[in-house]
Amino acid sequence: MKATIASSVLSCLALLFIGCQDVRPEVAAKSTELFNGKDFTGWTFYMRTNADPMNTWSISDGMVHCTGTPTGYMRTLGSYSNYVVTVEWRFPVTTRKPVNTGVCVFMQNRDPHASPKDIWGTCLECQGMHNHMGDFWLHGGVTVNEAFNMGKTGIKMPQTSNESPLGQWTTYQCVVRENTVEIIVNGKSMNKITGCNLSSGYIGIQSEGGPFDLRKVTIGPLPIDQH
Repeated sequence: MKATIASSVLSCLALLFIGCQDVRPEVAAKSTELFNGKDFTGWTFYMRTNADPMNTWSISDGMVHCTGTPTGYMRTLGSYSNYVVTVEWRFPVTTRKPVNTGVCVFMQNRDPHASPKDIWGTCLECQGMHNHMGDFWLHGGVTVNEAFNMGKTGIKMPQTSNESPLGQWTTYQCVVRENTVEIIVNGKSMNKITGCNLSSGYIGIQSEGGPFDLRKVTIGPLPIDQH
């Protein structure tokens, strides 16, 4: 009887350990394409008012096409820490107003009791809006060392945008090292936060008011720290 109980306890502990492994953030050891160019394998969605995401997000010609409405996001199923995520997107030349998207890092599971108006939950938004690619917005109680200088929780980039012209591809990178995040646009460092109270989470791509194309989402290891 004692042996049976002991065996059951060990089995439960083993299952618990495996479960913990499943939710442990992954550290990128090599470059991996998070978007396979064919379907949304590895991604999930949240849209305002629980709208059908397939009316907002579609894939053709090896690219994701986002209408920008309603507001929401596609995010990875995997949680990550210590990585560089590289996204390539472009905005149409026919846009009549500033187009918008962004990369959310440190995304946490949504509170099941959260208001439908609480779109982003808990995350650090790396702004992708036209002429603002490099700003940060903090959502859901995220804190950093830097002071807000834009709106209630925004940190404006200290220089002019380095994005590509409308219709051309922009390479947008988020370098996530522990609790520090740096935004690099077309090879130029635009902004950096330190001392974030989070250091791991899902990666999200925002739908926020305007159409855009997305052809690449790549996660890779951190460069060697030269400092």
